[in-house]
Order: sequence, then C-alpha cells, then structure tokens
Amino acid sequence: MKQHMEGYKMGNKLFQKARETVAIAQQAANGQMDTSPEVAINVAKNALSSAFANSTIAEKEQLHDLQNQLDQLQTK
Repeated sequence: MKQHMEGYKMGNKLFQKARETVAIAQQAANGQMDTSPEVAINVAKNALSSAFANSTIAEKEQLHDLQNQLDQLQTK
C-alpha cells in the first residue's frame, strides 16, 4: 500500500506541475510573461505527458482539458 501511495503522491506532484505550466503557457500566449509562448507550450506539453502516466482517472480527465487549452493556444 505504501508503494501505491508514493506513486500517487508523485503523480499528484506531476499533475500539479502540469497545471502550473499550462497556466504559464496561457500567460505567455497573452503577452503577460517574458517567456516565448512556443517554449512555454512545449514545456507544458512535456509536463502533461509526464503527469498522464501516473494520474487517476479524474486527473486524466482534467489533463485532457488542459491539453485542449494548449491546443487552443497553438491555434492563436
């Protein structure tokens, strides 16, 4: 059980990181950050990919929503 919980905690950290990087990408796309939108989007994509493998079903649904947000940023 402890190993399972450790995996969940890691997944949860990765999930949080994914949410943070998508928010940064959105800010960059809106000109609110000095970071290049393209770089920020790529970082967020990598974070989403890492988070997906260790996420719960509910988290995966939210990650899909975050991915959709990134997709919309790329079409701007």
